[in-house]
Amino acid sequence: MKIQLAIDRVSVEEALTILAEVQEFVDIIEVGTSLIKDFGLESVRRIKSEYPDKKILADMKVIDEVEYEFRAAYDAGADIVTIMGAAAPISIAIGQEVAREYNKEYMIDLLEVEQDKLQKLLIYEDAIFAIHLPADKKGEGLSTLLEESLSYLGDGKRIATAGGVTLEELPLLRVGQVEIAIVGGAITKSEDRRNAAMQMKEMAIS
Repeated sequence: MKIQLAIDRVSVEEALTILAEVQEFVDIIEVGTSLIKDFGLESVRRIKSEYPDKKILADMKVIDEVEYEFRAAYDAGADIVTIMGAAAPISIAIGQEVAREYNKEYMIDLLEVEQDKLQKLLIYEDAIFAIHLPADKKGEGLSTLLEESLSYLGDGKRIATAGGVTLEELPLLRVGQVEIAIVGGAITKSEDRRNAAMQMKEMAIS
C-alpha cells in the first residue's frame, strides 16, 4: 500500500519543511486544496521542482471547467488531479480524456456520492477512486464508509481512502486492498513527524 501525504493549511515553505522531514516514507505528495487556494498552482510547481521524482497529486476537487483546470494542473507539474464524483458525466469524461492526452492519472473523489451515481462512475476503469470521509466528521465512521464503498465498487478498481486515516486504520485498509492511504494530520500534526511517517510506511508494507 502506498502512502499519500496530504499537506493543507500551511504555507508553501512550511510544506517544504514537512516534506524535508518525511519525504522518504511518502509515495505520493498531495498538494492540498487549501494550499492551492491560498497560493495557486505555484504551490504545485514549487513542490514538483523540489521533488521531481515524486508523484505529485493536485487536490483541485474539479467539478466544472474541467479541461482548463486539468490542463493547468498537469502543466504545473501534477501527476494526478482530483475531480469530484458529483460532477456531470461529461465533465468526468473530459477529465479522463485530458489525463490520457497527458499520459497522467486522475482521481475521482467519492465524497458524498450515493450508490446510484457511484454505479455510473464504474465505467472509468483507469481512474483512482477515492473513498473520502468528510474532514468535518473527524474520522468518525471511516471503517463503515470503507466497507460500504468497497462493496459498491467491486473488485479490480484502484482505491484510495481519505478522511482521518491513522496508523490504527491501516490494517483495515490493507484487508480492503486499498492501494493508497491518504494521510494528513496523523503525520503533519505529529510531534515527531518523521517517526509517524516511518511507522505509517512500515505498517503499509508489512
